[in-house]
Amino acid sequence: MILSVEKAKALIDLGDWTFEQTERKLKAVEQTIRAYTNNNFQDRGYRVRASIIGGTLTSDALIPFAVNDTVQISDSQLNNGLYTVASTDGASFTVSDVIKDEQDVLVTKIVYPEDVIDCALNLLEWEKNNRAKVGIQSETLSRHSVTYFNMDGGNSVMGYPASLLGCLKAYRKARF
Repeated sequence: MILSVEKAKALIDLGDWTFEQTERKLKAVEQTIRAYTNNNFQDRGYRVRASIIGGTLTSDALIPFAVNDTVQISDSQLNNGLYTVASTDGASFTVSDVIKDEQDVLVTKIVYPEDVIDCALNLLEWEKNNRAKVGIQSETLSRHSVTYFNMDGGNSVMGYPASLLGCLKAYRKARF
């Protein structure tokens, strides 16, 4: 995950969101960032071939991952995706999600730059404070008037204001 639920709650006020809600939103924001940038943020220096047996990934080499690292499993027919390392032990490790047994998968560490993490926090905070207001162009109560920005055309990208995703332009990769 792009950052832990505990760290997200410590950095921004998420109000009454439960652990599960926050975790789901963080995963959604992470997927949005990866889709928008077409960048998987892989650190190829931390990559191993492993086999999955009984939910444990085992390799011939020492595992270069630490607990809470995000890893991407690829070259897999059953387990392609992002996972969080739950435990490590020499040449084996486990992830926090349930995975199926499989031979010879590629596991790569995912590293997000600090400004991408900051952008994720901004998206999460916007999600908490403004998602319910999307679609409201103008609101007037007595003498108090509020007008929100328009979320159509070039003003929004992937359901978020275009200005919030501007910090990710440096990380965008061409799509082929």
